Amino acid sequence: MTTGLMAGIFFTWTNAVTPGIGKLKDLEYLSALQSMNRVILNRIFYTVFICPVFMLPLATVLNYNSANSLVFTLLLIASIIYLLGVFIITAAGNIPLNNVLDKSDLENFSLEDTRNLRSEIETKWNSFNLIRTITSSISFMLLILICLLITN
Repeated sequence: MTTGLMAGIFFTWTNAVTPGIGKLKDLEYLSALQSMNRVILNRIFYTVFICPVFMLPLATVLNYNSANSLVFTLLLIASIIYLLGVFIITAAGNIPLNNVLDKSDLENFSLEDTRNLRSEIETKWNSFNLIRTITSSISFMLLILICLLITN
């Protein structure tokens, strides 16, 4: 379930949030992204985000000697895809950009500062989020496939 929730969150950001705020002026864009990044960092989000990091590998290990080796293989693939495409991309890509933005005192930025910061962050952040959207969705689809396999 948490893998699906994360896929939904990333999809929503890719499909609606970032295109919507992308239409804003530089300072408005940076302020909106900064505000949303600060608000999303809460216990519920952390729990939903981190749960697949532990549960997917655990499910994989528990199914190592499964009667259906395809289940183990699909769980392993789903785990690897999620860990690399969501967890590592978030840690190495999105979080450093979020930290740069969070430390920025936007109220005291010049127009040039805001333009430079936006150009430094926007395309990279959106690209990393697209990777997270695709990989979390693939992981979730594999989990759905696994559920279908084990119920038949």
